[in-house]
Amino acid sequence: MTAVQFIEKLSTFRNEKELNKVEKFFKGNDGVTKAFGVKFGDVFNTAKEFSGMPLEEISKLLDSDFYEVRMGAVSIMDFQAGNKKTTEEKKKQLFDLYLNRHDRLNNWDFVDRGARNIIGEYLIDRPRGILYQLAGSEDPWKRRTAIVSTHAFIRRNDIEDTFTIAEILVHDPNELVNKAVGSWVREAGKKNTGKLYLFLDQYAKTMPSVTFSYATEKLDPETKRHYKDLRKKA
Repeated sequence: MTAVQFIEKLSTFRNEKELNKVEKFFKGNDGVTKAFGVKFGDVFNTAKEFSGMPLEEISKLLDSDFYEVRMGAVSIMDFQAGNKKTTEEKKKQLFDLYLNRHDRLNNWDFVDRGARNIIGEYLIDRPRGILYQLAGSEDPWKRRTAIVSTHAFIRRNDIEDTFTIAEILVHDPNELVNKAVGSWVREAGKKNTGKLYLFLDQYAKTMPSVTFSYATEKLDPETKRHYKDLRKKA
């Protein structure tokens, strides 16, 4: 399975109606990324078909300027990382590839597609210092990886890192990091509402409005009103 074969297969699904979707989904503003013109469903299905692709070929896909080709690469990595038959050595290689080629993962949905399985799951029983390095990065997509990766921990009722990283990023200048922070403290709060309330008690007045909106989305109306009132008094 090669990168060339993957791109050839993907090209059979090209559709001019899909060409404008990059403007809708791509927020990297790099002036280089282009649309291939393939529906996401076809990208994911093709990635599943090529899920045995060697890492050196996946890396070639990441070199592409085409949005859907890179999404295919991340999807293949995600399928491999989530496969129970994948060895720990291979998971480490996927982890390293994601981080070493993070410059090619320059959009929110690349991060959301791969961070949980490729980064978070690998770190379940390992030191998590890399997430704090990412949280301190100048690159907003690395910062988003830091918080989204903690979804793997949340699923195991381990929410400490989510809230700690959220504190680092709570006043982030990038809206797409704001949305991720709000989303994942909300999810962590489902495991422990008290921790979410403490977080909101401290930051509700000052966090960006989009972070607040996502973080409080699932609260009962009375509690949500309480925190909205706090913001009005700020």
